[in-house]
Amino acid sequence: MTVHVLILCTHNSARSVLSEGMLNHLAARLGRDVRAHSAGSAPSGRLNPFAIEALNKAGIETAAYRSKSWDEFTGPEAPPLSIVITVCDSAAAEQCPVFFGANRDGGQPVKVHWGYADPSNAEGGDEGKRRAFELTRQAIAYRMLQLLLLPLESLSKPELLAALNAIEKS
Repeated sequence: MTVHVLILCTHNSARSVLSEGMLNHLAARLGRDVRAHSAGSAPSGRLNPFAIEALNKAGIETAAYRSKSWDEFTGPEAPPLSIVITVCDSAAAEQCPVFFGANRDGGQPVKVHWGYADPSNAEGGDEGKRRAFELTRQAIAYRMLQLLLLPLESLSKPELLAALNAIEKS
């Protein structure tokens, strides 16, 4: 059974898109039945071109990617979510979205926060932003790989939450 992971940020234009791309890419390479989705509480309607560039340089096809609302993951057609990860930077006083959606059966997904500084705010012009996006992509890839190495099928919700929180601290 596919493990569906929703990755949220406010605008769904950079960090959540990097996370979706990296998790799907690594899951496919490892043969794991995990599917990432990304969304925002206030989607910008556009993807940050530096995020797309970083994913493309990592060999990830992004033509189907788009900035979308988390509302797409609350209706009857939504995939059954196992995990919801917020990726905004609470250390920088960013307003992180709080997802209240439940699955069709009323069950709640495991929710965790893995914050990343916003690479869109990097200094140094375009080259500084490119560097920041690549470093953010690599940091995200590291955590997503750790997620994929977990025995997702056999962990209880409390065990999964503990494991995901441990990844956040690593």
